[in-house]
Amino acid sequence: MPKFAANLTMLFTELPFMQRFEAAAKAGFKGVEYLFPYPFEKKELAAALRDNGLQQVLHNLPAGDWDKGERGIACHPDRTGEFAEGIGVAIDYATALGCSQVNCLVGKVPAGVDREAAHKTVVANLRLAARELEAAGLRLLIEPINTFDIPGFFLTRTDQALALIEEVGSSNLRVQYDIYHAQRMEGELGNTLTKHLAQIGHIQLADNPGRGEPGTGEINYPWLFKHIDSLGYDGWIGCEYKPRATTVEGLGWRQALTQQ
Repeated sequence: MPKFAANLTMLFTELPFMQRFEAAAKAGFKGVEYLFPYPFEKKELAAALRDNGLQQVLHNLPAGDWDKGERGIACHPDRTGEFAEGIGVAIDYATALGCSQVNCLVGKVPAGVDREAAHKTVVANLRLAARELEAAGLRLLIEPINTFDIPGFFLTRTDQALALIEEVGSSNLRVQYDIYHAQRMEGELGNTLTKHLAQIGHIQLADNPGRGEPGTGEINYPWLFKHIDSLGYDGWIGCEYKPRATTVEGLGWRQALTQQ
């Protein structure tokens, strides 16, 4: 059965953030992920992980001003200095939290910037980040995002992510494969996982439509979980969905869909 990590940005939101670690552990999760650790003290987060027997499996690089709608700055030509500073911050947190992978949200193409300029900026920034993270013993991920949820996002498809990895030329760069985003943009979930598993460093899930729990939409998760197991994937699958009620009330899918 796949290893599921609770995404604390999306799950247990009925509780204050720092209480979500205990709630995740009580619900049976052994791993957690969330968008950003940076608003909190490293020692506080590390203690929450340790006290609840949890492994931090993922967080993102700093991604600009989230509250103002920014979703990453790796494609912003005028903010390469800010991006570079964020790499160091991410390394500090990941090291303190025992987190071995960091995801880069490349962002929405800024107004007035042509796509070629954005592309060159992304490649240069990813080369820097991959090199710096590798030196720290960490792996870099990039995540395609669907344009229904985030119009204008630069990186939208698996094949585009794979082409970026080839152009960057680093063995320390992998795809973060979000099943929900992939379903909305391209489908072909099983075949994509089969063909490109070696270049996938992390998987996330939600169902479609609505980004709800597995089993609430069109994705055949019982088949997909068995398929992922058959491929030998031994990484984590982050549960990054929107519970329909409370998180705990919606967790029945784990047993129901993995035993079909």
